[in-house]
Amino acid sequence: MTERIDTIRQAVAGVKEEIAQAARRAGRNPEEITLVAATKTRTSEIIREAIAAGITTCGENRVQELVTHLEDQAYQGSAVHFIGHLQTNKVKQVVGKVSLIQSVGSDRLLEAIDQQAARLGLVQDILLEVNIGGEESKGGISPQELPGLVELARGASHVRLRGLMCIPPAWASDEENRHFFAKTRQLFIDTRNKMGDNNSNVDCLSMGMSGDFAMAIEEGATMIRVGTALFGARPPVISAE
Repeated sequence: MTERIDTIRQAVAGVKEEIAQAARRAGRNPEEITLVAATKTRTSEIIREAIAAGITTCGENRVQELVTHLEDQAYQGSAVHFIGHLQTNKVKQVVGKVSLIQSVGSDRLLEAIDQQAARLGLVQDILLEVNIGGEESKGGISPQELPGLVELARGASHVRLRGLMCIPPAWASDEENRHFFAKTRQLFIDTRNKMGDNNSNVDCLSMGMSGDFAMAIEEGATMIRVGTALFGARPPVISAE
């Protein structure tokens, strides 16, 4: 176990150094960047070790894994975000349990989150997921439909819009990736401008994963979601949620 902790600690330090270098290249302060450890398929024990190694925010992709780790109290000392596809029938298991839902990509899901947050008497922070590459197999709102979802979020009394999230297509080249990141950053700026008096809440631009987070930071990301670079390749998935 000690060897694994040391390995995770070294990986965390390495990723943080890459973050710092990318931020400096862009003339930014590295402290502006939030590192979210993508803990999909990881055990509660590994999550605890990552937090002990300096991780302060964990991101879960699957509702059942989130529930299990919450029951295990695995996230103590860390914030928790939900970063995966969220079905409306599972909103009750997530709202109020995480500090940020990053993957809101439809009117129906936003309304379900708002309704559940109202039942609980709280305000749930969210990001709107933009399907920046127009992929049919991927969730999220299209750039053209984004203004309408922003307006819906503005009118919802129990959600607080904090910004945008995107995942560029896996097939994209480095040049195309940079284009998608830059386009999402402009959408983020446009979204802030549309929020009027509430624009100070819109401060999160979540983009970039293990293979491209440095580029995402150079293009304006304030939050990156990193799994493999911290934990290594994911173990085989035995059963889907």
